[in-house]
Amino acid sequence: MKKLLPFILFLSPSSAFAEITAKYVTSAQISIDSPYVITNAAPSSYSISGNNITTSTGSGDSEVANAIGGLNLGSLTDGVPALINTNKTVTTAGSAFSLSESYQAGDATQSAITPSSGIATLPILGGQTTVISGGTAGNLALTSLSSGIHTCTAGGSGTSCIGSTTVTITID
Repeated sequence: MKKLLPFILFLSPSSAFAEITAKYVTSAQISIDSPYVITNAAPSSYSISGNNITTSTGSGDSEVANAIGGLNLGSLTDGVPALINTNKTVTTAGSAFSLSESYQAGDATQSAITPSSGIATLPILGGQTTVISGGTAGNLALTSLSSGIHTCTAGGSGTSCIGSTTVTITID
């Protein structure tokens, strides 16, 4: 009988106990973009070049020889610097000369822009302006069933919807 004991234990039914946990997480999200504006103001700039030209700034007792004007960063009005003029004369009369001078006044500092009903009244700037109007809900809808099936109905412009289901099964 002692010889049959291991064989009997091998054939006897064994019981196993396991804990099974199933976890279902369903989430849904609907979003509508808000309006916004990106504005890049144009900068102030000044340049001068030439040959056979003598330059100076100021006048009378305040004249500075061989100087060029430009932007006076110490004198700003609404973020735009004042211009210092350059006096120019031909150095050798009767000889060829060339002169190129340019000045661009930059955009003044703008006050706050408040969009109303998704549209903003904007100033005209020399830089780049990008306007994004707000989204509109339209027929935006999202249905999320416990079976994990999601149905999204697109809304107007600037809208999005996301539906997801995560299933986790744990066996201990």
